Amino acid sequence: MRKSIWMVLLMSIPMISVAQNTWEKPEAKQEASKNTNIDEKYLEGAVPVVDGKVVYRKTFDAPGKTAFELYNIVGKYLQSITNEEGQINSLIVSADTTTFEIGASYEEWMQFKSNFLSLDRAHFYYTLQAVCQNEKVTVEMTHIRYLYDEYRKPQRLKAEEWITDKEALNKKKTKLLPISGKFRRKTVDRKDVLFNNLEALLK
Repeated sequence: MRKSIWMVLLMSIPMISVAQNTWEKPEAKQEASKNTNIDEKYLEGAVPVVDGKVVYRKTFDAPGKTAFELYNIVGKYLQSITNEEGQINSLIVSADTTTFEIGASYEEWMQFKSNFLSLDRAHFYYTLQAVCQNEKVTVEMTHIRYLYDEYRKPQRLKAEEWITDKEALNKKKTKLLPISGKFRRKTVDRKDVLFNNLEALLK
């Protein structure tokens, strides 16, 4: 095994009243529709659980590329993530040129809100494990957890206890819950970025 280190005024009161009424109602409907569309991708099934663990797994096709070529492409990509803004303690933890497997552990900032008055963020931990074969790569994102409110009342949260359908959705599974829901949303977004970027590299 070898190891490698790698966002008018109007004229009269009646006229004002009519104008406001006809303008406000469509806007309210539009906002409601917009919010529903935004949350849809984060609802039931957005966080897969396999054998009791939250696991994102995807196999990417890479026609014409050998396992060794894919190993190098994936290795460089996983290493590049460790150098992104917002990374804290991230590194490649294993790289095997015999089995063409690469593992990386990440700790980064998950930011919910930032302004002059407040900063709402959490430490976000996860691992990425890639297995490269001729013309395909299988990647898993696992061991997802969070450290929240570390300076006041630290909360260490596991994905399995915090962002699953049971924990982050209402009983009808039509809405995200306020607190755990924001973690679920950010986690799904981060997974999409990571997987989409890798898929683009493998084309």
